[in-house]
Amino acid sequence: MIRCLLSSAPRAAARCRKWQGVTSQHAARRIVAPQELRAFSGVADDGEEIVDAPPSPPPEAPKRKTSQRDTYLEELPVTFSDISRANVAIRTGVKRTPCIKSFFLSELIGANVFLKTEFQQFTGSFKERGARNAILALLREHGEEYMRKNGVIAASAGNHALALAYHGKDLNVPVTVVMPVVAPLAKVDKCKKFGANIIIHGAHIGEAKEHAEELILSSGLEYVNGYDDPPIIAGAGTIGIEIIEDVPCVDVVVVPVGGAGLIAGIGCAVKTLKPDVKVYGVEPYFAASYTAALKAQMPVSIKVTPTLADGLAVPMVGSHAFEVARHYVDECVLCTEKEVSLAILRLIENEKMVVEGGGATGLAALLPGAQLDRHDLKGKNIVVPLCGGNIDTTVLGRVLERGLAADDRMKNFTATVSDRPGGIGRLTTLLGEHGASIKDMYHERAFLQSNIDFVKVKCVVELQGLEHAKHVHAILEENGYDPVWDGD
Repeated sequence: MIRCLLSSAPRAAARCRKWQGVTSQHAARRIVAPQELRAFSGVADDGEEIVDAPPSPPPEAPKRKTSQRDTYLEELPVTFSDISRANVAIRTGVKRTPCIKSFFLSELIGANVFLKTEFQQFTGSFKERGARNAILALLREHGEEYMRKNGVIAASAGNHALALAYHGKDLNVPVTVVMPVVAPLAKVDKCKKFGANIIIHGAHIGEAKEHAEELILSSGLEYVNGYDDPPIIAGAGTIGIEIIEDVPCVDVVVVPVGGAGLIAGIGCAVKTLKPDVKVYGVEPYFAASYTAALKAQMPVSIKVTPTLADGLAVPMVGSHAFEVARHYVDECVLCTEKEVSLAILRLIENEKMVVEGGGATGLAALLPGAQLDRHDLKGKNIVVPLCGGNIDTTVLGRVLERGLAADDRMKNFTATVSDRPGGIGRLTTLLGEHGASIKDMYHERAFLQSNIDFVKVKCVVELQGLEHAKHVHAILEENGYDPVWDGD
């Protein structure tokens, strides 16, 4: 719909200019009284020839006043014009992902939730947009011969590395990537398959970036920052254009925040096309670099703790990204590890979508009990970009178990049972009769101070939810097992 409006804009403007010209011509004519009609024959009453006065010039159209804010926004590192150019440049090289309305999540959250499936890009994340736009910009600036001889370098925990490696290969530009030791193995292996030169260095993305900058001094490589280079931000902003085109009724956009490049681009595009839309950022408690920057009013370095949202674990937001984002983002909230694991679980069970922790943080903040579970968002049209799906299989297994525990569908408890034959058997029979499936059991005899005829048994059971857990707890107490549940 937006494309139609944009394409018709020049024709509408031409019609307006035509109408203004006609109006001006009519306004310039003299008002002639009836007794003066004869004057148009060219002869006056006294026989003298009438020379009609030239029409007065048309009045100038009032000029639109440009506010100081408009002028300032045009001076930011990235503007909507940059995003529009990027949208045209990368159109043939990246996938246009859909915005899918989720029935189940909409019911759960109490709003109309649309999922922008960026994890469906070829390399599994939105980073392809910025990577391709950045390489194309460098090719235009330095020429094909120079870039294909020297190449580019970047520091990345995985998704930016994947995107740069893939599009570098597609555009015949060599790529070197410095990855921290915490980078997921799946992402490292894929980068190698795309032909990139991989260097593992640093405990986190900040140290990897410092090493990459050192390598630049000894080579002709062009550094591409994964979240702060203006072409990267502009490429990410093309998501915002697609959101407005696909969900023109959008009220709210909730965006994960790492280095702030994604939310800067989306915020700029969305707020330019539809200023009333609210843009919220979400980052994990263990890597709240954007929140720290807002408090300091400038990017500052923070201590990052390992998090399920590993793609967002950036110790300091980008200066360009922060300068743009602070003018377009309405608010930034935090989410817990529990909420991230629950969001991943909800997407797998309800939408059959496998999304990594960083990609699911936007949804995590909207879940019941999270920071965006607010009355003013109920019933709104909310778009959530699911920005990445590259998660290790082993990590996924652990995350799902955490999600089940957070959802009260997996509990562990300790119970006291008789050490005589059949003691544990009676416990397992009771649990089975009330629908609890035993996942694991640990039998402890040695480290006890209780009666010698009794032992402690630690059980991990799968349940159907909170109410079922309460029921099983009550049954165990009624039968004298004195259960101690985890968290009691």
